[in-house]
Amino acid sequence: MNRIMNTENNSAHTFHVPILGIGFTIDTPLKVGRYGISSVISLVDDDFIEQMRKHYCETEGLPYEEISQKDDDARARRITAYLNLLGLILDRQVKTLQSSPFEEGTEITRYYELLPDCPLKNKYLEMLDTKDSAAKEKIQSELRHQAVPGSIDANIMTKLDRNIYRNGKMMPPEYANAMSAFRGFALSDIPSSIVFSAGLNPRLYSYAANFDDFLPDEAGNLKKKIVLKVSDYRSAVVQGKFLAKRGLWISEFRVESGLNCGGHAFATKGNLIGPILEEFNQNRETLTQELFDLYSTGLKKRGRAAIDKPHRTKLTVQGGIGTFEEDRFLHSYYNVDRTGWGTPFLLVPEVTNVDDAHLEKLIAADEKDVYLSETSPMAIQFWNLRSSASEDARRARIEEGKPGSPCRSSHGRTGFLFNDEFSDTPICIASRLYVRQKLEEIQEEDLTEEQLARVEAEVLAKSCICSDLSGGAKIKKGIDTDVTPAVCCGPGIINFSRIATLEEMVSHIYGRISLLTRSDRPHMFIKELSLNIDHLRNEIEKFKLNLATNSPKYFREFKENLIDGIEYYRTLAKQFVEEKQKLFLDDLKAQRESIERIFASLTLELYGEVSTGSG
Repeated sequence: MNRIMNTENNSAHTFHVPILGIGFTIDTPLKVGRYGISSVISLVDDDFIEQMRKHYCETEGLPYEEISQKDDDARARRITAYLNLLGLILDRQVKTLQSSPFEEGTEITRYYELLPDCPLKNKYLEMLDTKDSAAKEKIQSELRHQAVPGSIDANIMTKLDRNIYRNGKMMPPEYANAMSAFRGFALSDIPSSIVFSAGLNPRLYSYAANFDDFLPDEAGNLKKKIVLKVSDYRSAVVQGKFLAKRGLWISEFRVESGLNCGGHAFATKGNLIGPILEEFNQNRETLTQELFDLYSTGLKKRGRAAIDKPHRTKLTVQGGIGTFEEDRFLHSYYNVDRTGWGTPFLLVPEVTNVDDAHLEKLIAADEKDVYLSETSPMAIQFWNLRSSASEDARRARIEEGKPGSPCRSSHGRTGFLFNDEFSDTPICIASRLYVRQKLEEIQEEDLTEEQLARVEAEVLAKSCICSDLSGGAKIKKGIDTDVTPAVCCGPGIINFSRIATLEEMVSHIYGRISLLTRSDRPHMFIKELSLNIDHLRNEIEKFKLNLATNSPKYFREFKENLIDGIEYYRTLAKQFVEEKQKLFLDDLKAQRESIERIFASLTLELYGEVSTGSG
């Protein structure tokens, strides 16, 4: 097939749309890809992926042959088939766009009008001003070829790699969830990137080296690339070296705020995004060379020819970015190649899948409605919309005396999100069976009334997000109108309180307009800092109840990292304009005082070294 490929992602756009839950961005590449905007889809739920493939085969007039869950290697094959379908449709869209006339309202005009100020945009503007017809036609021809698509990237949560059982027997490791999802991506036709998130998975990373598309071809090019989503520099080094030793190059380090993001929140020990980016920026060349040395040795061990110089490694960042000024600062000061804008796009219906009812709920959401919950069966904190249908249903089941979620997907049965403490057969910790048994168990434990209330609340908080996070897409596509959608928006959603078009959101990102509806929105660095303080306060409360596994040393380290981060930001404030500099410094002072108040409540007599932290 003569497919338009953008293996280097040469689009002029300086942002991407990150993964947003399971269903919100599942088909976003078909909505923004032809305009040069890259986006990320989830490979979690292959049942849902197969439903989406059927939907698009029908709407595009393409033949559809079901890949049943009972078929051999169904998970991988479903993913491969869906990715190939996305690639085919996007290729058609791009060819149509490239052949459209440069007239008002056409696809190619939209492509260029969306671009930021850049050489390619200037070339387009030059074409518009050119009077000579022959010269104009020549520039238009060049512009048609330079209208390249964004990348169809895919995300794998590396730790979601449960072994699969069939007929009571465990299948070989390559059939585990993450392994089979990766194989599905690796065997697809699309030249794009796999995003590894949630930390190092040795068997998955070693397995990746078995696929030629991730190794350099004779010309030294990579058809498929690896993106590591990390929350700090140390993680990037450890994972990067592990992969490089196996002949695998890291084409991008995607730094994400541990708490100031949507979906699952992976809290660090008080490490803040600014100092983390500073460390990346300062050590970028050194890290590249270290990885290249290991990479070269790894390629030789695999019988591959060495390459003369390192492939390019991008540095990108996402999590809580909300203004053009913040976006530009990240680009200019930390030299990031691209930024990720996720949560705001939930209010752009032509880009993401949020049903009408939940669009209204997002528009009306305030700080009380968006909270860091214990909802996820992964036992990782999860940003949640309190007013969602999923939460309404969870609370209703509790009131009816039937806590826990019915399993609407196959994941609970196959051990996707599971616990086996009550039976030999793994069951999801959000399921009715598990919740009932766990509640019975904790009643027998020697817990105080306060401890019992806290533990019970965490057990009852769990919900079937593996089904509910695709609810909005299923409603919009008519796949299932009886679902109860969950929404995993980040805390920044409260700053955007109206539906926007793609043009409006892109213009907001590039500073042409502002969509913010709150004048008191704190800077992204301040918001992340406050979220870390809230997390610290919550962990200390659990510690006081003897329900936390963290030690006094953990709290001291957390505080020291926060104080170091505040001092770093005090110096960084010199880079801000005078008016915003004062506000930023005042906010830092308030956050510092909040930290001191928290630790003043911990007495030396009770908590020893906790109260002796720096500052």
